[in-house]
Amino acid sequence: MTDIKMEEKYRLLVTQIEALVEGESDVTAVLANVSAALHDTFPERFFWVGFYSVKDEELLLGPFQGPVACFRIGYGKGVCGVAWQRGETVIVPDVEQFPGHIACSSLSRSEIVVPIIGQDGDVKGVIDIDSRDLDAFNKVDQHYLE
Repeated sequence: MTDIKMEEKYRLLVTQIEALVEGESDVTAVLANVSAALHDTFPERFFWVGFYSVKDEELLLGPFQGPVACFRIGYGKGVCGVAWQRGETVIVPDVEQFPGHIACSSLSRSEIVVPIIGQDGDVKGVIDIDSRDLDAFNKVDQHYLE
């Protein structure tokens, strides 16, 4: 998929998500529909889409689309924990080359994790997206997911 086509899909998705969540205040419900919308928009690219929330000094699994996942991830552990620790997006072209990668699924080959930053500047959670393909994520994904 070309970057131009990806951007078109993302732009449409942003509009769809804004309309979808308008007026909804329940965070779990919003995250559930956002993960479904992302997963459905890019089924050929996104193998797993989900959210982890910071709770009791670890990341706790939240709404997601895809196969079963790890329940808890420690600070600085795996790609999700590193994105939380750094407070910045982490793109991993090949998860087998990432030191400390947590393999929730052996089918995952590449990953992007975007921290969710609260108004106070603290990381409140992350969005984690895995692909079956190597090097599946780029700056277009990073821009729109952030």
